Amino acid sequence: MSHSRMRYIKLTIAYDGTDFHGWQIQKNKPTIQGEIISVLRRLTQEYITLHGAGRTDAGVHALGQVGSFRTQSTLSAQEFQRALNAILPPTIRIMQAEETGPQFNARWSAHGKTYCYRIYRGKVVPPMLHRYVLHYPFPLDEAAMRDAVTRFVGVHDFSSFAASTGSEEEDQDRSMEREIYSAALAPSADGEELVFTVHGRSFLRYMVRKIVGTLLDVGRGKLTSPDIERLFALKDRSKSGPTVPSQGLTMVEVHLEESFRL
Repeated sequence: MSHSRMRYIKLTIAYDGTDFHGWQIQKNKPTIQGEIISVLRRLTQEYITLHGAGRTDAGVHALGQVGSFRTQSTLSAQEFQRALNAILPPTIRIMQAEETGPQFNARWSAHGKTYCYRIYRGKVVPPMLHRYVLHYPFPLDEAAMRDAVTRFVGVHDFSSFAASTGSEEEDQDRSMEREIYSAALAPSADGEELVFTVHGRSFLRYMVRKIVGTLLDVGRGKLTSPDIERLFALKDRSKSGPTVPSQGLTMVEVHLEESFRL
């Protein structure tokens, strides 16, 4: 039997996370990674490993998650895209598939990620939106929140803004230091939502949702903008705001090093 050469495929993946227990494969639970791997194994008859750029939690969505795998299959990237989209549930879509060089790995080639969190401000959430927003129709001091947002930018120890356990990059360093390149809080085009957008190198588990919970506490007057510096120094997650629900969070984009192209 002649072996075909090893090939390397990059996938850009969008999903509605509502029905899934997050990205990472788990026994007997539907996950994004698990669904895609099971289809890839059917298509290739190989033991495929799929790397992801980030481990989104249960209920979190993505517009631009990135995955990569290697295969000896002769299917083209486009054929993989078509076949995956034909078999996967409609809540997971392969937006793009392309062949890369062997040095590309979705996990290690990412040099940044952008997330957004949507807060719906209207009285009644339209049924088509309820899976993607946090409903908060109560008064908020948005000016104070916008001021607080700026204080998250830069390199900080985010211990006060993370889950009790590690991070999505658990086998990288254990440091709680992270760099946020930019962060903004702005109304949506129709004015019905407040959208928090953050771009950073990498994120600790629940970090974005903890930051949003803290911003809401600032908006409610429970915390002030200068308290953010104090929270960084305290390194105590019980002092920051609550972890807001997962449905408002979307991984918008993974920023990749360009060197991977063939």
